[in-house]
Amino acid sequence: MTRWYVVHTKPGGELAAEGNLRRQGYTVYLPRYLKRRRHARKVEAIKMPLFPRYLFVQLDLEHDRWRPILSTYGVSDLVTFGRGPAAVPDGVVEAIKRREHDDGLVRVSLDESLRPGEPVRITSGALLDRLGLFQGRTDKDRVVVLLDLLGRRLRVTLSDESVIACAG
Repeated sequence: MTRWYVVHTKPGGELAAEGNLRRQGYTVYLPRYLKRRRHARKVEAIKMPLFPRYLFVQLDLEHDRWRPILSTYGVSDLVTFGRGPAAVPDGVVEAIKRREHDDGLVRVSLDESLRPGEPVRITSGALLDRLGLFQGRTDKDRVVVLLDLLGRRLRVTLSDESVIACAG
C-alpha cells in the first residue's frame, strides 16, 4: 500500500533533496507558501517551504526501495518509528494539497472565521510561541493580538501570516 512518509533534509536542502529524489523516480511533495519579508524599505514575496527541513515522499514499503533515500544529496534522514519509516496519517498530505492555490502555493493566512477573544499563537519574530487573544484585523494583511507581557496587557499588531489559531 502506498503511503506518504516524511524526509528530514539538511538545513536549506529542501529543494536539492526534492530534485534529487525526483531524479531517482520517487514521488515527492514539498509544500511551499508565499512569505512576505521586509528588506531595505521594500516588501518582497518569496517562496518558502511550509515545513522547513521537511518534505514528503510517497512509498510502498513492500515494493519500493527506501534506503537509497538516506544517501540522497540534501537528505538528512527519514522520520522513523522503530526500525522503519513512520507513515504520515492518512489524509494529512491531501488536506495540505487542498489548501494550494492554482500557482501551487499553500494558503497560510489566518482563518477568516476567527472571532475576537479566540486564542492564537505567534509563529515568528521576537514573540515566537507566545499565546494571545485575537482582537481583530487592521487590514487584509495585519491583525491585532492582545498579549499578557510582564503582568500587563498589550495590544500588538502583527502580520496575519505570523499568527495561527490554537486550542488554548
